[in-house]
Amino acid sequence: MTASERSGSLTYLARLGFSRLAEADGLLDELETDAGVPRSAALEAAAHAADPDEALIGLTRLARRDAAVVRQARADPQAWRALWALLGASTGFGEFFLRHPAEVALLADAGPTLPSAGQMRESLLDSVDAVEGFASDSSEHAWVALRVRYRRILARIAAYDLLSASPVDEIAAVSAALADAAGAALEASLAVARTRVSGGVAGAGLFPRDQVARTGLAIIGMGKTGARELNYVSDVDVIFVGGADDATTAELGESRVVDIATRLAVQTMRGISGIEIEPPLWEVDANLRPEGKQGALVRTLDSHLAYYDRWAKSWEFQALLKARPIAGDETLAAAYVEAVQPKIWTSAARENFVDSVQRMRERVTEHIPAEEVAYQLKLGPGGIRDIEFTVQLLQLVHGLSDERIRQRGTLDALDALVAEGYIGRAEASVFSRDYRILRLLEHRVQLRHLRRTHLMPSRPDDLRVLARASGLAETADGIWSLWESVKREVRDIHVRLFYRPLLSAVAALSADERGLSTAQAHDRLAAIGFTDPAGALRHIAALTSGLSRKATIQRHLMPVMIRWFADGVDPDYGLLTFRRLSERLGDTHWFLRMLRDSSGAAESLSRVLSGSRYVGELMEWIPESAAWLDDPDLLRPRSGLALQEEARAIQMRHDTVDEAMRAVRALRRREQLRVAMAAILGTVTIEEVAEGLTTITDVTIQATLRAVRRDTVPPEDAALDFSVIAMGRFGGAELGFGSDADVMYVYRANGVDPQRAHELALKIVSALRTYSEDHRVPLDLDADLRPEGRNGPIARSLDAYAEYYRRWSLSWEAQALLRARGVAGSVKLIRAFMELADQVRYPASVDDKAVREIKRIKARVENERLPQGVDPARHLKLGPGSLSDVEWLVQMLQLEHAHSVPTMQTTSTLGALRAAEEAGIVATNAADRLAEAWRLASRLRSANTLLSGQTSDVLPVDRKKLDGIGRLLEYPPRSATAVEEDYLGTTRRARRVFEKLFYG
Repeated sequence: MTASERSGSLTYLARLGFSRLAEADGLLDELETDAGVPRSAALEAAAHAADPDEALIGLTRLARRDAAVVRQARADPQAWRALWALLGASTGFGEFFLRHPAEVALLADAGPTLPSAGQMRESLLDSVDAVEGFASDSSEHAWVALRVRYRRILARIAAYDLLSASPVDEIAAVSAALADAAGAALEASLAVARTRVSGGVAGAGLFPRDQVARTGLAIIGMGKTGARELNYVSDVDVIFVGGADDATTAELGESRVVDIATRLAVQTMRGISGIEIEPPLWEVDANLRPEGKQGALVRTLDSHLAYYDRWAKSWEFQALLKARPIAGDETLAAAYVEAVQPKIWTSAARENFVDSVQRMRERVTEHIPAEEVAYQLKLGPGGIRDIEFTVQLLQLVHGLSDERIRQRGTLDALDALVAEGYIGRAEASVFSRDYRILRLLEHRVQLRHLRRTHLMPSRPDDLRVLARASGLAETADGIWSLWESVKREVRDIHVRLFYRPLLSAVAALSADERGLSTAQAHDRLAAIGFTDPAGALRHIAALTSGLSRKATIQRHLMPVMIRWFADGVDPDYGLLTFRRLSERLGDTHWFLRMLRDSSGAAESLSRVLSGSRYVGELMEWIPESAAWLDDPDLLRPRSGLALQEEARAIQMRHDTVDEAMRAVRALRRREQLRVAMAAILGTVTIEEVAEGLTTITDVTIQATLRAVRRDTVPPEDAALDFSVIAMGRFGGAELGFGSDADVMYVYRANGVDPQRAHELALKIVSALRTYSEDHRVPLDLDADLRPEGRNGPIARSLDAYAEYYRRWSLSWEAQALLRARGVAGSVKLIRAFMELADQVRYPASVDDKAVREIKRIKARVENERLPQGVDPARHLKLGPGSLSDVEWLVQMLQLEHAHSVPTMQTTSTLGALRAAEEAGIVATNAADRLAEAWRLASRLRSANTLLSGQTSDVLPVDRKKLDGIGRLLEYPPRSATAVEEDYLGTTRRARRVFEKLFYG
């Protein structure tokens, strides 16, 4: 071959995947010369090799050992493809064929189908000449024959796998075949063990043959073996059960039966994993037996059951989920599996079962060496264990009442969980695909050297081979990127499903709650707090009847949600509203999926619906708000800027004021609901509630003013300035649910005829009040704090306000201005009004007459404004030590000191109070008591509205309502008395401070 031809040849080798080009070129020459294998035939077959270099090296070594074997394989296309595939994917098979060249010829049997379990069992028993459970040979030669035959079968399975058009789709079939092969190997090894123990080999523990024949040893496959999900090289987890019929046990005694069975188990394990001429197959791991390594290797069935009844831990029942007879005494094995089944499926009812499973998964991750975490296919975050633990936990929790999901295999279990609605189709599809990918990668890294490993390669060359062997990528970077992507997907779904509170809640259900007759359910609902159990049963039936997926998921949710509703204030209303909400959302795919899969949405929904009619009524009109429960960020009050942008966008989309205001009212309802839900769930403080409600009201009034001004003021009068001034709790940004919005209206003519300006201002006010009305969430624009109160003009010019405050202003009007804040309209006009207000509300000095007048008015308010028949101590706004006391005291201190203490120049009640404390005007202890009373009264006032859906300033006497309010304030159940005592005690202490500082 010329240099040019040689260069071209090497280039072709590189295209085929060879990397050691010169070495490969020489070996191809050697094969052609010494073994008669044409270069073209070798290169054509190289396409089937994941690592052509290693395949060629292995083939050349084999030819040096026995060239005839290579020529024979070359003559059979099937054997030739299989040989290259095996040698290119596994140096381990290269070593096997080098030890046993004759096995290569049998690759012709590696056809398009996998060997059946029966074929493998028959072949392996034949390898030891087993007859009626005993091998003909008890020497080490029998074990060698067994191991060689097993590896022949393994090669056939691997060839099928490697030559498959889509290996990832064959994972289930290949893994099942590997598990069946392991069971067959154990059966054959047990046959040798029986011969050895019955006198074949000294030192094996000799017993009469008839006694050995009458002693049963059942081998139970656990883990991946039991689930028929075995790897190529993996520990085979087993449990040994010994026993005999009653006559044999009576004759020999139970201890001797167990002794014989133990000797059989020991010898069986040695046949598989002992050191012999032919290397061990895999480790037989019996550590899942009762008491683990410290426990007896073999127990009777009764001994096993006694242990599981008294001592077993939760993880042991999780392990038993995979238990399957794989070898030995079939009757005894079947009895064992049948006996443990009820124990497996009731284990989830054990106390803290879900927590223990979750913690066990975390411990597995914690014990991974730090340098291996990024490479762990099996144990690491996003690995195989995440999928398996998630599926097993779902099975164990729901399998107690649903036999249809009691599957051993992970993929079978996933299919069942999807079919029965316990997991979404999308999540299951991703889990199933990613599980197959992870298992395929695991298979290929184990095949490489036929060694037990679960680590991704780190070297680029090894990653390249893995990419070719798996068919999942073409390059090293490609296979690593796929691995990283799979890890992220798996971890995300695992965290969402494995830690969802619904699992703990379902596991905690009593047997009565899982399945009741109609009569029992009626009594149960009444017992746990439903006042109309018959109505509740109708709602439950409506939600769960039928064969639809929606009804299936509702059936899973109902037992838990019923308990959560019962834990709420009004279970009947909560269930009724949930039914209405479900009907409004219809077949919306995200709703039930969110309740089933979210980290807490179902419980949160139960809590808000059974705890608040205010929320329930709004959610019926805004059902999509349920989605907020799945995202904490969506339960935060939105910023004023975001709401302003949305409101402006609304007005740009609508041509008429009616259309625009319908959209603005919808915006306000939605945001009020958002804050209400956040308040009930405790994700916001009372200060954040007040700020959120104030911001919503600000934006609503701003949007309304823009809309009505555009509709009311003609272009020729556009110079008119008009502004809305917030007063009272609105001005102080201290609104609660159900609070009025106290306002004043101011205008400036700016060249418009004064009379015309006044008329336009009145039209704007009228339109503002009309279009801000909302029968669902009332917004009352209350202008009673304007000069002269209800007797004064509802709107004044800036000059008229200045003239009034200069000549006729009363002390209470200056006091009212302390919380004045511009919220809508002309910014210049607002600035000018606030400068005017500052002159009035922050005087350099306050005369004694004005102070006396404030005190007189306060006393009159206490005597005259309290509703007739209401206990003053229970009035949250006007009662002693309540909101009014704190606010009047703070406002009097502001009038007296804010001019000289600028930090007191704020519309915030608590802000001014803390500024007074810092200035030494109010003692810290006194300020704390006042602030505590103000906060508690504010919270109770809002909670009262949230509970009933109606505004009320009176602390209820009704114990159920009081308890409901307490629950919204995060008191434990049945805390009506505690709520009442806390409020009365807090306001008594605040009243003493108030009287000392206000009247003293």
